[in-house]
Amino acid sequence: MSDVFGLRGGEVKRGMRALLDVLYPPRCLTCDAAVTEPGTLCPACWAGTPFITGLACDLCAVPLPGARDEAPVQCDDCRHIARPWSHGRAPLVYGAVARKMVLALKYGDRHDIARPAGHWMARAAAPLIRPDTLIAPVPLHRYRLFRRRYNQSALLAARLAQALERPHCPDLLIRTRATAIQDGRSRAARFDNLRQAIAARPSRAARIAGRHILLVDDVMTSGATLAAASEACFAAGADDVDVVVLARVVHEDGLNTAT
Repeated sequence: MSDVFGLRGGEVKRGMRALLDVLYPPRCLTCDAAVTEPGTLCPACWAGTPFITGLACDLCAVPLPGARDEAPVQCDDCRHIARPWSHGRAPLVYGAVARKMVLALKYGDRHDIARPAGHWMARAAAPLIRPDTLIAPVPLHRYRLFRRRYNQSALLAARLAQALERPHCPDLLIRTRATAIQDGRSRAARFDNLRQAIAARPSRAARIAGRHILLVDDVMTSGATLAAASEACFAAGADDVDVVVLARVVHEDGLNTAT
C-alpha cells in the first residue's frame, strides 16, 4: 500500500524518524553530546577528527606534506615495502576520535558506526571503482569470529558497497590459520605473522578471477594484513586489487615524505 492512514510512505518514514528522535535523541558517534542527525559527530569531535583531504600516498593513504595535484605520489615507506595492491585510500588518520570509533565498532557492538564510516570510505574510494569491482572485507579466523560474533571489516564493506552501489562478498576470503594479534609486533614480525594466512574461499574463487577487487579493513598500520589478502586475490586470478580502510596509522614523528 502506498498510503498508510492517509499518509504516503515517505511521510510515514519521516514521522517515525521524528518520533524516534524524541524518544531516543541522537547522540554523537563518539561522545554523549546531542547532535541534530543520527550517525554524525558533534562539532567538538568533528573538529578533533583529522580527515585526509590533502596530499596522500597513492599506495598506503598516509598524509604527506605538500599540495594535492594530479600526479600520484608515494611515501618513503612505499618505495621500500612491496605493496601488492595498486592503490590505497583512507578517509581518516587514526587519531583520538578515529580510534574511539574503531574500537567501539570492533569490540563494543557499535554497528551504527559502520553506516557513516562506509560513506566516508566511499568518498575516498570512489575514483578507484570500475564496472567489474567486487568489494570484500579482510577476513577473521573462525575462532576469532566466534568470540567476537561479527567481523567489523565486513560491516564496513557492506555499507561501502551500498554507498557505491557495487556488489560485495562478505566471505570471499578465509583465514587459513589462526594468527597471533599484531599489536606490539615490529613491521617485519607483522608480515611474518600473516604470511600465507589468507586465501580465497574455494566456493567463492570463481568470483575473483579476472575482476577488480576492492579490499576493506578498519585500520592500516604496516599493511601486512592487506598484503596477505591482496596476494590471496591475485593467486585466485584477480585482474587488479585496491584497498580502502577507515583509518590510517601514521608515524608518531609525523615525518612521512613524498617521493
